Amino acid sequence: MSLSRVSRTLPRVARLARGYACTSGLTANTAYTAVTHPDNSAPEATQELIKEHSSYLLNTYARPQILFTKGKGANLTDSAGREYLDFSAGIAVTALGHSDAQLNAVQAAQAEKLSHVSNVYWNEHAGALAKDLVEGTRAAGGLGLAKSGGPGAKVFFSNSGTEANEGALKFARKYGKDVGGENKTGIVCFTNAFHGRSMGALSCTPNPKYQAPFAPLIPNVRVGEYNNADAAVIAELVNENTCGVIIEPVQGEGGVGTASVEFLTALAKRCREVNAVLIYDEIQCGLFRTGTMWAHSELPVEAQPDVVTMAKPLANGFPIGAILVRENVADVIGVGAHGTTFGGQPLACALGRHVLGRISAPEFGAHLADSAAHLDTLIARLPKLFPQFIKEETRGRGLIRGIPFKNEKQPGEVVRMARERGVLLLTAGSDAVRLIPPLTITKEQCDQAVAVIESVLTVMDKEGKW
Repeated sequence: MSLSRVSRTLPRVARLARGYACTSGLTANTAYTAVTHPDNSAPEATQELIKEHSSYLLNTYARPQILFTKGKGANLTDSAGREYLDFSAGIAVTALGHSDAQLNAVQAAQAEKLSHVSNVYWNEHAGALAKDLVEGTRAAGGLGLAKSGGPGAKVFFSNSGTEANEGALKFARKYGKDVGGENKTGIVCFTNAFHGRSMGALSCTPNPKYQAPFAPLIPNVRVGEYNNADAAVIAELVNENTCGVIIEPVQGEGGVGTASVEFLTALAKRCREVNAVLIYDEIQCGLFRTGTMWAHSELPVEAQPDVVTMAKPLANGFPIGAILVRENVADVIGVGAHGTTFGGQPLACALGRHVLGRISAPEFGAHLADSAAHLDTLIARLPKLFPQFIKEETRGRGLIRGIPFKNEKQPGEVVRMARERGVLLLTAGSDAVRLIPPLTITKEQCDQAVAVIESVLTVMDKEGKW
């Protein structure tokens, strides 16, 4: 279906949801409700390939029988030649979309020169990307850095978000012991958090489904209530033996909850009182997904962190993560304190420099803001159109959004039904559908995605899937 037809059909979908007849005779049922991309219709060759691969791959993912073979922009094409609108961006990774021509050119040029060199030696791109991140953060008003002069920051490169969080927790432990002695090892995390699946990051991801099979986890981790700004509660939670606090300013996997300014300010104040490292995990919400470089960029200085972790979009899908550390913490991390084989290699960092340069450009920001405002207008009406399903106003901001449902079975059903109509969405937490499209998404593509969501909800309503 062409984008022009999508934009023309959207109002009809809305009218159907309100119970009005469409004067043209074309209803949401004929436009979007038909299953055009059934999960169970993969070609026989694809089914055989999946069966063979399943004999060799560990079965840690519950995948539908879909094999993607190529992508361009916000679209993916499967082995049957069917095109999908990827409104998940590979889980907030492909900020520039799939198979970006400029990025491909950078990758080819750098691969011709040098892909990898060990961290025993310097390379030309790691330090340059670190500078771009520090000075970009300074200009964006992040990490509490002064706009000119004042405290600085340093960067450690990893290969993923989990590794970035693992390193940040190690840095907090090292800092705690240096400033407070052997007992200053406590770590605080919060409800609905997701920080990764390695042992340290998993210990700060308080979900029994993820944690129970791997217990016992690392000791001295306490869990606080997300967005509880009560000073007495925070004072009890973060005490003199706390070395680090890790939190997502906007939660991704946990349901797209957004931390209030009051809560983050009180938390940061308490961290400074007890000399604990405040870590903001911006792996999913950072690097312009909320509209600014960091989700915390517009917070008052007193609410800003000591450490920021990042990964997903930094090289648009090529593995890279990073830990951005204020100098007061960086000063205790010396030679041998941490390491990595692949982190900071020239190919990953060359791609990171290109991506960061593109998404930091003012014209890119203007496009992002325009598309995000349009998406906000579209999804803001969903609670009114479908009060039988949606329990409150939509969550998040920018291009990380959550639609909260009354029944915990409904988000997964919406994701499945939308996929079978050619749009890829995600769930979040126990109750939400998550929208995290490429940062290059257009208004017309937002129209298409929300039209499909409205059609799916209309079908669910007709079928009594409450």
